[in-house]
Amino acid sequence: MITLHVLAQSRALRIVWLLELIGAPYQIKTYARHLETLLAPDELKAVHPLGKSPVIDDDGFVLNESGAITDYLIQTYGGGRFMPERGSQDYWHYQRWLHYAESSLMPLLLLRLVFRKIENAPMPFFVKPVARKISGNVKNGFIEPQAALHLAYVENELNGKDWLISNQLSGADIMMSYPLQAAADRFGLAEYPNIRAYLQRIENDHAYQTAVQKAGGPLLRLDK
Repeated sequence: MITLHVLAQSRALRIVWLLELIGAPYQIKTYARHLETLLAPDELKAVHPLGKSPVIDDDGFVLNESGAITDYLIQTYGGGRFMPERGSQDYWHYQRWLHYAESSLMPLLLLRLVFRKIENAPMPFFVKPVARKISGNVKNGFIEPQAALHLAYVENELNGKDWLISNQLSGADIMMSYPLQAAADRFGLAEYPNIRAYLQRIENDHAYQTAVQKAGGPLLRLDK
């Protein structure tokens, strides 16, 4: 049986969603965040040295990184579902989305989180204006324009489509769910109706709703 190691309120929800979709037997082991740092507890390092989530243990085969986990589960248990035919052009576009979610889009959201924390961090009163100015310059000069560029890109890719690849739900949508939900929290999506509708389709999916219940709630807003 697959054991999914989940850090509470993390992006691991999408792996629970995928497991519900493919119907493979699994169990969830949930770890609470450290109360002060909100980081993973040391217990997760017993599963994987980095102490990150999600991690799967498939009868002794341990794998981390959401994109790799998504690809592995679909190719091993998907029965030909949730991915295009290997070697086709759609397959390579599918792979593009698997990597894009974490390597291109998610870092922008993490940068915004980091600089928001800098602005609110305790510091001497005479340092705070300087820190806020530097943070504001980075956000206004890089993070916000880049986020707008990427969200416009995804918005355009969803024109006339319910899902990203061949208009069918796939691992690409699994991977893109979390960064777009995080973008909705951190940037708002007033200018991106296709993304808003896309996220609504995800949240209306029965398997997704089951995953939310099993994972303990919408795993998003703790690190906003």
